[in-house]
Amino acid sequence: MAAISAAMVGELRAKTDAPMMECKKALTEADGDMARAEEILRVKLGSKAGKAASRVTAEGIVASFINGTNGALLEVNCETDFVSKNDDFLAFTNECVKLVAEKNPADVAALLALPMGDSSVDTVRSALIGKIGENIMPRRFKRFADSSKLVSYLHGTRIGVMVEFEGDETAAKDVAMHIAAMKPVALSTADVPAESIAIERSVAVQKAAESGKPPEIVEKMVEGSIQKYLKEVSLLNQSFVKNDKQTVEQMLKAANTTIKGFTMFVVGEGIEKRQDDFAAEVAAQVAAASKVSA
Repeated sequence: MAAISAAMVGELRAKTDAPMMECKKALTEADGDMARAEEILRVKLGSKAGKAASRVTAEGIVASFINGTNGALLEVNCETDFVSKNDDFLAFTNECVKLVAEKNPADVAALLALPMGDSSVDTVRSALIGKIGENIMPRRFKRFADSSKLVSYLHGTRIGVMVEFEGDETAAKDVAMHIAAMKPVALSTADVPAESIAIERSVAVQKAAESGKPPEIVEKMVEGSIQKYLKEVSLLNQSFVKNDKQTVEQMLKAANTTIKGFTMFVVGEGIEKRQDDFAAEVAAQVAAASKVSA
């Protein structure tokens, strides 16, 4: 019996995208023969899994799960909007977000290693790839634990928000909807990331410098731009979408409600999507067909 090394398992996983344990089993069964092990996996998991693994997953859904004071928000990606409506894909995603809330995995790798039914999340994922023919991957999640109260809002399946709060649930749900619409980057001005402020300041300095005004005036213009930016991107300072005569903070105060934190996921945010030129693709196919028939 050939010794199965971690490097061999890693190589087979890179080729097939199959779960680690399945790779090890296949190599053991094949007595270390890489080609035979790959063949075994293709029989078990479908030949599509490996081919799909390298393709861009910029579509997908956001799912939420709340059980008392624990909850989770999860984004799972696929390649096309069509698959994001597939019942098996939806069921897989909903089971994954429940596992995040209940089992508290440290990261996506830990989530993939969790048991799901008689196998693991990663094994079920690979089987689903083979069945559907598209790459599928949990991308990110946020877990809330021992919170006072939680509410979530899903705008379709592409935008998901979870809010941790104390006070009135209706007011908190309104805030969750507001977040989905206005996309604040932080709860308050003090929470806006320093790198975001630095970028905004650099832009403001360049714009103010073009005015030709004295340095002291330029400095005031820059600070004014920064303060305006902070109010626009911080939740509590934004005008409430249901009543633009008051800020979110004012609405919450009237409802005796406090927002402790929030998370928002937008499907595919930050992923470079493949740009297909459909007309060019059709033209190429027609040209190829013409050559064959000629």
